[in-house]
Amino acid sequence: MTKNVLFIMCDQLRWDYLSCAGHPGLETPHIDALAKRGVRFDRAYVQSTICGPSRMSFYTGRYVSSHGSTWNSIPLKVGEMTLGDHLRPLGVRTVLCGKTHMAADAEGMKRLGLAPDSTIGALVAECGFEPYERDDGLHPSTSYGKRNKNYDAYMKERGWDDENPWDSVANSGEDEDGNILSGWFLDNSDLKARAADEDSETPYITRRAMDFIREAGDTPWCLHLSFIKPHWPYIVPAPYHDMYPPETHSPVLRSDAEKDDPHPVFGAFMEERVSKAFTNDTTRSKVIGAYMGLIKQIDDQMGALMAFLDAQGLTDDTMIIFTSDHGDYLGDHWMGEKELFHDPSARIPLIVVDPSREADATRGTVSDALVEAIDVAPTILDYFGGQEVSHIIEGKSLRPLMHGQCESLRDFVISEYDYSMRQVRRRLGVSVADAKLTMLFDGRWKYVFAEGFRPMLFDLETDPDEFHDLGADPAYAQECDRLQALFFQWTRRISQRTTMSDAEIERRGVDLNEAKAGIIIGFRTEADLAAALAADKKRQEG
Repeated sequence: MTKNVLFIMCDQLRWDYLSCAGHPGLETPHIDALAKRGVRFDRAYVQSTICGPSRMSFYTGRYVSSHGSTWNSIPLKVGEMTLGDHLRPLGVRTVLCGKTHMAADAEGMKRLGLAPDSTIGALVAECGFEPYERDDGLHPSTSYGKRNKNYDAYMKERGWDDENPWDSVANSGEDEDGNILSGWFLDNSDLKARAADEDSETPYITRRAMDFIREAGDTPWCLHLSFIKPHWPYIVPAPYHDMYPPETHSPVLRSDAEKDDPHPVFGAFMEERVSKAFTNDTTRSKVIGAYMGLIKQIDDQMGALMAFLDAQGLTDDTMIIFTSDHGDYLGDHWMGEKELFHDPSARIPLIVVDPSREADATRGTVSDALVEAIDVAPTILDYFGGQEVSHIIEGKSLRPLMHGQCESLRDFVISEYDYSMRQVRRRLGVSVADAKLTMLFDGRWKYVFAEGFRPMLFDLETDPDEFHDLGADPAYAQECDRLQALFFQWTRRISQRTTMSDAEIERRGVDLNEAKAGIIIGFRTEADLAAALAADKKRQEG
């Protein structure tokens, strides 16, 4: 059988909202079953805490400051190699069902004469994926975004004549009088969506993934099944809408101490509208009930998908990766949304099932190795037998961990965030160029470098909930200096020399290569050159 990869990504799924990760009120048996078949990486971190740049790091295997797509809708520049670019030469179809949040570099494509409707132009515009069905979600009834015409047509076939069924059916509910209430509003989150379960986004895109797998035949494939949920709008169809009453919810993680002279950037984010909305306990409870329902719906679809793979005879030859592009504060740390670097935002679920016999010894284990989202691309490339390209891909394959060949890959993880698009920047009076944050976490100390401000520092050994920022405490200045030195070391990496490998540079840089090619520099006479060449020949022969 041919090898395949099923690369599953949820949107805005927290690391701790799975029963295998210890959630007290949410059962996710099908996702848990994946963890029993593979390895659950308990300390996995994204390279940015917002959709677009995080996903570009997943797809390129590169840090945000390397690929340059620092925020949503900032295009991934033409020339950045993606997963599909690495896999297609190996004969692997690299296909998308769902979301990428990719913005095409239209100006760059135009400059290079790449027509968007050409074969290569379409791949460049779609982040290297063959778009079997792209649906980024977020289709309000305005000019924002690109609607999924396939889903619209499907809903019309199901009897919905709404102009925008994504907005008014899949992501809206009704009151007792039949008035349509939008799921965009947080206090409507406890309503059941107007769409039936089978017609909502998660089951629909799962079926489309199954359609591709049926059609793929014997050609090796890497299918990116990218769910839109549990990202907002937080609303879910029956029966999931009322499965999780408040007694099933995790308690909120926040402390009054966090509001006592907070770091200026953190304090400004706490003042954002979405953060203030989540301080209302009634609103928060409604949202979390829907959020848990959306996750339960995903888990049920995982059960259907795994049964389908079994029926197709593909399970034993398919690597499965289950993850998320970032988390969701859900009111923790007085925050809504994501964007900063507390674990509810920056830490993600990551489960990898490697069907290879070499991975048998680690099945069902939990790894505490520090891993990054950029490790997914090289893991997939490794599974298909591709060569390591460390001058391009900055992540590391997870397979040595899964095959018991090592216990760690790195000493620290990095996450970056560009807040120049946010009103926080304007309220703080920060320039576009300086509105950047970088988090470095070494397994105990979480350090955040904030341009123009003091650092943030958390000791997760003594303060696992990250309530106490030690960055302004003189007693921890030495720790900040140590971590800043690691950060400075990381910033000095060579990440833009992607057209030639270190091995090729080593080969070309051998002494006398230039002289042998006729570029004679530094020799006083022809006799000096002849003597040097003779000595070199003797060394090689001896």
